[in-house]
Amino acid sequence: MTTISDIAILLIAAFGAGVLNTIAGGGTFLTFPALVFTGMPPVAANATSAVAVFPGYLAGALGFRRELGRFDRRALLRLCLITLAGGVVGSGLLLISSNAAFSVVVPFLLLAATLVFLLGDRIRAFAAARARAVTPQGALGLFAVSVYGGYFNGGLGIVLLALFALWGMTDLHGMNGLKTGLSFVLSSISVAVFALAGLVAWPQALLMMLAATAGGYAGAPLARALPKETVRWLIAAIGFGMSAVFFWRLVAG
Repeated sequence: MTTISDIAILLIAAFGAGVLNTIAGGGTFLTFPALVFTGMPPVAANATSAVAVFPGYLAGALGFRRELGRFDRRALLRLCLITLAGGVVGSGLLLISSNAAFSVVVPFLLLAATLVFLLGDRIRAFAAARARAVTPQGALGLFAVSVYGGYFNGGLGIVLLALFALWGMTDLHGMNGLKTGLSFVLSSISVAVFALAGLVAWPQALLMMLAATAGGYAGAPLARALPKETVRWLIAAIGFGMSAVFFWRLVAG
């Protein structure tokens, strides 16, 4: 981060990510590309992006204290431990990924996350219709989702909600509370692993954390004012656009 334009790009992207995450999610579609476009290697950009949006997960978890308090403590602890284990594995996979290898999979990850976001309601409905097909609160599914979240967390919240629907959960407030709590747990271990490994660019991360927090506050009134479909298609357009850019970079590079 050596130029004023780089700082401006990161501030705008982080502020926008804070707004999007407050409204519906999808902030990763802005923070990760912004870091790459300012010259950061993809693996470090992914790690730094995870740190940049971390305050949002903390705020969300605190906001859902009441919903989380309704879960059995032993069951909640079990789910947190599974999430931690998957997050460590996913974060570890990122650590051993070369920038060249990660650059190859990034466009596909962005595209998949965008599709998951766009089709989130249908995915949850599909999962709910097959709720008896899996063991309630099964460890394997949560572990797999957590591995993905530790490696690249785009669309993580929607995938978690679909998993909870498969478990047979129907209370949306409880599902959102559990999603936010487990996302915070996963983000915490990922940030710790990335920080210990020296992957995080802290000047950029701290700057983006402040901007993302400000964006989160600004997003609250927008969340109440904007139609859900408008927001959904706006975020989908950003996701598809970023996917196309990274596919072009992959082919051109």
